[in-house]
Amino acid sequence: MQRRDFFQKAVAAAGVAVATSAVTRSALAALPEPVIQTRPDTAPPWTPPGVTGAGRPYRPVVTLNGWTLPFRMKDGVKEFHLVAEPVVREMAPGFVVNMWGYNGQSPGPTIEVVEGDKVRIFVTNKLPEHTTVHWHGQRLPNGMDGVGGLNQKQIPVGKTYVYEFVARRPGTFMYHPHADEMTQMAMGMMGLWITHPKGKHPLIAEVDRDYAFLLNAFDVTPGAKTPNVNTMLDQNIWSWNSRVFPGISPLVARLNDRVRVRVGNLTMTNHPVHIHGIEFEVTGTDGGPVPKTARWPEVTTDVAVGQMRQLEFIADEPGDWAMHCHKSHHTMGAMGHDVPTMIGVDHRGLVQKIQKLIPDYMVMGERGMADMGEMEMELPTNTFPMMTGTGPYGPIEMGGMFTTLKVRADQKTGDYSDPGDYKQPAGTQAYEYTGPAATTPRAPEASAPPAAVPAGQVRKPQGHSHH
Repeated sequence: MQRRDFFQKAVAAAGVAVATSAVTRSALAALPEPVIQTRPDTAPPWTPPGVTGAGRPYRPVVTLNGWTLPFRMKDGVKEFHLVAEPVVREMAPGFVVNMWGYNGQSPGPTIEVVEGDKVRIFVTNKLPEHTTVHWHGQRLPNGMDGVGGLNQKQIPVGKTYVYEFVARRPGTFMYHPHADEMTQMAMGMMGLWITHPKGKHPLIAEVDRDYAFLLNAFDVTPGAKTPNVNTMLDQNIWSWNSRVFPGISPLVARLNDRVRVRVGNLTMTNHPVHIHGIEFEVTGTDGGPVPKTARWPEVTTDVAVGQMRQLEFIADEPGDWAMHCHKSHHTMGAMGHDVPTMIGVDHRGLVQKIQKLIPDYMVMGERGMADMGEMEMELPTNTFPMMTGTGPYGPIEMGGMFTTLKVRADQKTGDYSDPGDYKQPAGTQAYEYTGPAATTPRAPEASAPPAAVPAGQVRKPQGHSHH
């Protein structure tokens, strides 16, 4: 199904009101039909036809490898329908994982509203156990905060609960369960919430591109499809919006676009997000916009557990620029943590002998791990390789939390399609040196060694300068 067709049908299925739509009163009184999406592509920005809610129209976000949940208007209230359910997520082509999520995906769809909107969210539980939804970072009535047992009863299996509140402040937020969190979040239950300002805001700039994604991580045993939920820190699949490189879509920008990137972290560790080729400022958190006097230029910012960060920059350098977590193990696929370091071990003469006993034995790691980027090692079914991805000049040797920022002068406004590989202008690419070899300078003559100190004696310092 084409993406455009999907969203046209999704809008129709959700009963989105278009001005004074022909939707009947009886239909509006019923539970909104849930919109389900299972494809892992990055959907184009979605703007509700004919309605903008409170305030002026907003520039919608583009959720990396995700989508925005359509709503319907009923008596001035924006109504959404979330379905908590088991899902199958394609994390990369040929690599699928059994997860729990919302409306067919993990993470669930992004919810976009405008400051001052009255919202009503129907949550239907199709999980095998009870759940709730916590609206992370929102100002709302205590009974709508979604902590099971504290603020509300758990949502039983098969039941639908309703959350109602006003989107009181603009910013980037998240939603996730506050019920059996260890299991449900480890299985992928999370999503983004964006509240746009209702008018011009002194601390929130107008941008040309607005991207959003969540950092998440899983422990999936090679050959398996279901995450190990008891793992605390030794996850082996590090992902953005439950996708791993090369399955993560690139961020695309027209030259000199102002770009905003919203990043949320619901893993068990922090992630220093690094962008090549530009400098950015952190302009907002889930606590609100950052005052201009508190901003400074960065190329890497640490996103701690449970935090949101809004990064903004001018895309004024054309090219394909890497964007990734700067923890090197987080830009790898599945890898064992107990593999010994074999660098410097000479396997020559041993390989043939070992292969007589173990025919599939391969030399690995004696010269570093870069060979893994090219090696066609047989892996268990449904196992993501440790290093993967190919660029125009060979293996990229990455995986996990890695993608690219693609800046092009000829990228049309509003065009989010991948422009392909960047062609460097002549004379602007690193090249091999083929001149004469450098001569090694002679080391200076070593000075005479100090006189030996007889055993049992102590050399005393001779003045302060000899300490």
